[in-house]
Amino acid sequence: MTPAELADAVLSAAHAVFVDRGLDRAALPERTAVERPRNPEHGDYASTLALQLSKKVGVPPRELAAELAEQLGRAAGVKSVEIAGPGFLNIRLDAAAAGQLARAIVEAGPAYGRGDALAGQRLNLEFVSANPTGPVHIGGVRWAAVGDALSRLLRATGAEVGTEYYFNDAGSQIDRFARSLLAVAKGEPAPEDGYGGAYIAEIANEVRARRPDVLELDDGAAREVFRVEGVQLMFVEIKSSLREFGVEFDTYFNEKDLHDRGELDQALARLREQGHVFETDGAVWLRTTDFGDDKDRVLRKSNGEWTYFAADCAYYLDKRERGFDRVVIMLGADHHGYIGRMRAMAACFGDDPDTTLEILIGQLVNLVRDGAPVRMSKRAGTVVNLEDLVDAIGIDASRYALARYSSDSPIDIDVELWTRATRDNPVYYVQYVAARTASVGRHAAEVGLTRGDADAFRPELLAHEKENELLKALAEFPAVVASAAELREPHRVARYLEGLAGAYHRFYDNCRILPRGDEEITDLHRARLWLNDATRTVIANGLRLLGVSAPERM
Repeated sequence: MTPAELADAVLSAAHAVFVDRGLDRAALPERTAVERPRNPEHGDYASTLALQLSKKVGVPPRELAAELAEQLGRAAGVKSVEIAGPGFLNIRLDAAAAGQLARAIVEAGPAYGRGDALAGQRLNLEFVSANPTGPVHIGGVRWAAVGDALSRLLRATGAEVGTEYYFNDAGSQIDRFARSLLAVAKGEPAPEDGYGGAYIAEIANEVRARRPDVLELDDGAAREVFRVEGVQLMFVEIKSSLREFGVEFDTYFNEKDLHDRGELDQALARLREQGHVFETDGAVWLRTTDFGDDKDRVLRKSNGEWTYFAADCAYYLDKRERGFDRVVIMLGADHHGYIGRMRAMAACFGDDPDTTLEILIGQLVNLVRDGAPVRMSKRAGTVVNLEDLVDAIGIDASRYALARYSSDSPIDIDVELWTRATRDNPVYYVQYVAARTASVGRHAAEVGLTRGDADAFRPELLAHEKENELLKALAEFPAVVASAAELREPHRVARYLEGLAGAYHRFYDNCRILPRGDEEITDLHRARLWLNDATRTVIANGLRLLGVSAPERM
């Protein structure tokens, strides 16, 4: 019996009680949930439904709980129901009902953990969006890992998700990039406000190979060649490095397209219609202070140039007009100031920012070795980038380490820890269980042990304390996935997997799965093999949500 099935049984019991007592069934929720009690001695699961309903129907909570307990106690698989405190229901399952979960997980396979909690939601998820002026730095890599994991979680809970990379190929940073490339190509130092690092020379040389005549042009024409060709080369590299990291986007959106297609004018017209645009000293402004911003924002300067904020407005409107109900944007640690202006902008369009806009801010990441920051990247010149991180600890460890912590907390990634083949390395600890469960399956086949026909499975034999503990941990997975998606917190999956790995190790150490020597294969061996394989399924499903592999051998 899964927690969802038990929750349905609790709700069915409530329906029966309401019918018997003539209570208003409109007070009953469409769904309810059961939880794991903190103290295992209080039972396998707990329900607060009686407490939730008592005031609505005017029945004392313990009285209502008593009737729910009596009704629920008749349900198949429920061993006992006790009333605690003001009206909690503490529920114990019989061993057969608890053990059936192993078969349910194995038969569900990759589908176990998926649900429909966010069904009907259409989300646009924008992340990374690093300017194409250099390799993806370690802060952007954090959003690559977290954003990709979040997109997987949202889809696993029923949401329709479009992932997006905003390609900023216009503006002053691109101009500085082009000037840096031209300077290096001419053998001159990069401008003071320009970009350094070996990658600038690499791209400059590639542009010269494509356009041998570029240095014969006047500086203005040459800068334009380096801008167009250099940005294209840089973005190809960014896309390639992210792809190797396991991250691809449904849409790569060019900022320049907003200008070329006239979408900034369209956004301005829409904002005028809403009555929030005004002009002062020749500039066009948006009155965002009407919606809580700390100051009004310029859309178009007095010289006719559009601002970055105008592009933000047009881009938001573009996403909404593509049919997305909610725009989710993941930004770096230096973007806290964007929250107020972006929310006000959404309100200026007539939207409710609480419904249509969500901004997540990530914190800083440092790569350290022996307690000291790793030296700067030779290639990037100023920052540690994606390539440096992967070279230091590998793709799986990088993705796991970046997704393991709440994104609003700064983290230090210790190279020594994340490359260690020991239990204190979290990704090794979890992947070791993936490999061990696969190894058990191989050795079982060698000695002729198979799970056998599902109908012959004896779940009631899984009665050992450590088997029960592992089953309870496996049962939590769907709820963890749902909460991680709803709260936008992929780290919940990583922490859950580490707890599950610990439960499996304790089960493995206390419950012999494979027969010894000439020992006869029994139904208990088969039942434990079901539980072993169920664990492999959940570990693999959880790691897949994080974009991490579940190895069969280590």
